[in-house]
Amino acid sequence: MNWMEAVAVVFGVVAVALTIKQNLWCWPAGLVQVSLYVFVFYEARLYSDMVLHVIYVTLQIYGWYNWRQGRSGTALPVSRLSFVEAAGWTAVIAVAAFVCGEVMIRYTNAAAPRADAFIAAASLVAQYLLAIKKIENWIIWIVVDVVAIAVYWSRDLKLTAGLYAIFLVLCVLGVIEWWRSYERNRTGPAVAAAPA
Repeated sequence: MNWMEAVAVVFGVVAVALTIKQNLWCWPAGLVQVSLYVFVFYEARLYSDMVLHVIYVTLQIYGWYNWRQGRSGTALPVSRLSFVEAAGWTAVIAVAAFVCGEVMIRYTNAAAPRADAFIAAASLVAQYLLAIKKIENWIIWIVVDVVAIAVYWSRDLKLTAGLYAIFLVLCVLGVIEWWRSYERNRTGPAVAAAPA
């Protein structure tokens, strides 16, 4: 599995780097990465992560389509969640992580059931928010990356732990770059409408 993990790591770095730049090719690169990780996580007995990556396949296709088409047929701009939306998604992560963790504890021999469940729940929300271009996806990814580094290192997935350390740095860059894009989109029409 080491070769598969290594290839997944390379595609993962490429996918996130392209995502920061809002490049449409991030989605096919991500599709290769998540497909390979289905098998890597199965072998490591990280079942929540395995299921997560199966779902990611669909989310990669959705994100690819959504970024390409946008909601109105134009490029999808970066936007933010409202306070209520952010609170709602936080609650979804908490409940889903708890339920998934309990299922893994009771019905599987999962290696790190609670942490793995949190990674899965938070990653699904972050991936969806990424697909609809919400800045907050990067904040969730940062938290996921910190937890994931510890879990993957403990399961002897050193390359994957290293990948998530790289992801952590890229996510900080993602927040900065997407915030700039958000500000340009938000202030652009106002500046254009100002009297000469």
